[in-house]
Amino acid sequence: MLIFAENKSRIAHMNIVIIGAGAAGCFASIEIKRLNPSAQVTVIEKHSKPLAKVAITGGGRCNLTNSFANVKSLEQVYPRGFRLMKRLFHTFSYADTYAWFENEGVQLVTQDDECVFPQSQNAMEIVGTLLRLMERHKIRLFTGTEAKNIHFNEGRYEIETNGGTLSADKILVTTGGHPTAKGFEMLSGFDLDIVQPVPSLFTLNINDESLKSLMGTVVENAQITLVGTKIKSQGALLITHWGISGPATLKLSAAAARILAESDYKASVSINWLNGQNDETAANMLRSMAAKNEKKQISSAYPTELNARLWKHLLDRAHISPEMRWKELQGKSLNMLVHHLTNDEYQVTGKSKFKEEFVTCGGVALSNLNQETLEAKKYKGLFFAGEVTDVDAITGGFNLQAAWTMGYAAAHGICND
Repeated sequence: MLIFAENKSRIAHMNIVIIGAGAAGCFASIEIKRLNPSAQVTVIEKHSKPLAKVAITGGGRCNLTNSFANVKSLEQVYPRGFRLMKRLFHTFSYADTYAWFENEGVQLVTQDDECVFPQSQNAMEIVGTLLRLMERHKIRLFTGTEAKNIHFNEGRYEIETNGGTLSADKILVTTGGHPTAKGFEMLSGFDLDIVQPVPSLFTLNINDESLKSLMGTVVENAQITLVGTKIKSQGALLITHWGISGPATLKLSAAAARILAESDYKASVSINWLNGQNDETAANMLRSMAAKNEKKQISSAYPTELNARLWKHLLDRAHISPEMRWKELQGKSLNMLVHHLTNDEYQVTGKSKFKEEFVTCGGVALSNLNQETLEAKKYKGLFFAGEVTDVDAITGGFNLQAAWTMGYAAAHGICND
């Protein structure tokens, strides 16, 4: 389906085809036309709607970036690709994204958690802005058009689609993450290293009915460790009817995506319910509580980080009667309770999709690409941007920021080549 009018310019210095009308592809198409107005730019999308993922991100409000104010190291938020993103942010950063959209009339707001949304709280404002700019720049957009194969023939690229063959001087692939290697079949004619894709950003199924009975409980600052590794994450943890979710769980799933996939999502996690406190600090905290509440039942007073239901669950795991008096908490009972507060271990039996989010770990290996332009080292005129590469992030606007930044870098690489 042809959405926008064809570019009628007599002189098209370049004929560029972008495969994938997601955030990276649409953003890049606009930047290319701004840099080279005479270029003919065609964007093809296999689905019926462009920017479909942008429309649902952030619960339909579009968390389009993050202030990065709480990010000490990019590795915290980009478990794969942080070195590339650090390099590219010198060219197009969060601040540039913020300015870019505000210059187009989109008022933005930064929340207390540093996530950035349109002030309208409506993702369709972002979608509409990008589509209007594409139309204004006479960018051709075809939906329902799937790229089947790409060939390089006599100095030009040919893209076989379900609607015919397109010819291009340069190609930008921005097809997003693929759940399996099959999604990269159109690149089979090229000698490219593809990192096996596996899911990222998912919640964990836990084999413990007592824990799951606490569904709805939130601990604002918990720490989760994948047992047997150094991988850990920190943040809010939500107990669900299937296991655990929330930012701490999602961060862990991103950092450990490949390890968990290799173990078929069978693993052990250890939860520190006290913001990462060590055993000594936790024991001292309990002794202080005992001194203040020595005649009370232990179930009647608990750390402020927890609620009564979770406290009762932890007492049960430590084999402590809720009727015990605080003054009786000592020795083995104290040590057991400290253990479950700081190193509470559960068996992971699987994963569950997180809302509408779909993020993959893996894709076109970054070693294939020029780190400045995102052009394939072996194939002049073939570029990649976005999640089709082995770059992904945790939630919080970081994945979309990667799309804007990589789309910008690829656009400049295409036009300056």
